[in-house]
Amino acid sequence: MSFNHFDARGQAIMVDVSGKDPTLRTAVAEAQVLLKPETLAAVIEGRTAKGDVLVVARLAGIAAAKRTPDLIPLSHPLAIHHAAIEFDADPAAGVIVVTATVRAFERTGVEMEAMVAASVASLTIYDMCKGKDRSITIGKISLRYKEGGRSGVYRRND
Repeated sequence: MSFNHFDARGQAIMVDVSGKDPTLRTAVAEAQVLLKPETLAAVIEGRTAKGDVLVVARLAGIAAAKRTPDLIPLSHPLAIHHAAIEFDADPAAGVIVVTATVRAFERTGVEMEAMVAASVASLTIYDMCKGKDRSITIGKISLRYKEGGRSGVYRRND
C-alpha cells in the first residue's frame, strides 16, 4: 500500500493536484457526542449557562471547515461553496450525532473539511457543557459519504 503524501525519498509532500480538472465535490462526515441525559436535555431546551450550544457549535463547525488547511498540514486550501452542520439528538440515549456536509467545485476532495467540521462542532459542544458534565465523550468520527472526482462515490455502510 502506498500513500500519496510522500515522495520517492519518503519526504512529506502536498499532493500535486494541478493537473486535475475541477469537479463538484461533496463530503459528509459524522461524529457522536455522548452526554448525560440531563445535560442533553439542557442543551435541547436551551438551559445551559453559556447560551445556545448548538448555534455556537454549528458556527464553530462551519468556521473549522474553512480553516482546515491551517490545521491539517498537507491539505489544500479550497474555495468552499457550502458548509452545513446538522444535529440529531437522542435524549434517551444521551447522544447528539453531528453531521457536517461540505461542498466545493475543486481539484481535490473535501473529506478533511467535513471531518474537521464535525470534530470541531463536537468539541464545541464539549466546551460549552463541560462545566456541568465532565463525562462527555466524543467518538465515532467517520466519513459517511463522498462524491466527485476520479474515485467516484463512497458510501459508508455500517
